[in-house]
Amino acid sequence: MADQGDFSVRFWGVRGTVPCPGPDTFVYGGNTSCIEITCGEHRLIFDAGTGLRALGSSLAGQKGLRAHIFLTHTHIDHINGFPFFRPAYDPSNCFEIWSGHLTSRPGGLQAVLATLMSGPLFPVPIDIMHACMGFHDFEAGDRLEPIAGVVIETASLNHPQGATGYRVNYAGKSICYVTDTEHQEGRLDEKILNLIQGSDMVIYDCTYTDEEYPRFRSWGHSTWQEGVKLCEAAAAKTFVAFHHDPDHDDAFMDGIDRELKQRRPGSLVAKEGMVLRL
Repeated sequence: MADQGDFSVRFWGVRGTVPCPGPDTFVYGGNTSCIEITCGEHRLIFDAGTGLRALGSSLAGQKGLRAHIFLTHTHIDHINGFPFFRPAYDPSNCFEIWSGHLTSRPGGLQAVLATLMSGPLFPVPIDIMHACMGFHDFEAGDRLEPIAGVVIETASLNHPQGATGYRVNYAGKSICYVTDTEHQEGRLDEKILNLIQGSDMVIYDCTYTDEEYPRFRSWGHSTWQEGVKLCEAAAAKTFVAFHHDPDHDDAFMDGIDRELKQRRPGSLVAKEGMVLRL
């Protein structure tokens, strides 16, 4: 594990909606949402899309793993890697799983993940996961401190059935993870502005471009142009475009990358395997 001063993010899955592996998505990747944030010796995982399987494979054979998994929401593209997270089947490991949008649902987060792993959707139940697992339902907007020295601020996002944005504060710096949210046309989202104010890094839902967006109003997603506006208004530093549309192949993503860097130098388009350190 990293030393106490390490504060970094690794991208294991950068797509939205559905996995899209293949030769046309080789450069940016085809797995759905999953990022790993390292805070010193602690591991925080955000979302459990198909990228979580690769993360789990990278940990194969390690015993006594401890990690917190924070879900933005439980649409299938953000949890479809959960049943294939190999470390969850090892009784020596322990995972705390968090969600901020299910407090009004009977059984909360645990019930939703149990449903995912039940017939006829899945052949074995969640009980087959022998790792120690705790399930935590909170209200988006709550301030969390799951680990000493790590403070996580949260905010509700504009997405069907709800979603949660996160700001991880550690060692005087911050990384924001704000995906699956639809912007408000003509004005900036105050909740997001407050969450990302002065942040060192903002990972933001850039499913569409401004030109595409009118065809997808009310689908719950945003654009890279809107993300730039939010970061500029909030005096945030590094902007990272994330949650790429599965129909955006590598050539299309290269075009977004060029336009984004011209509009806001220093910005990045997320790729699988990319590691960024603060």
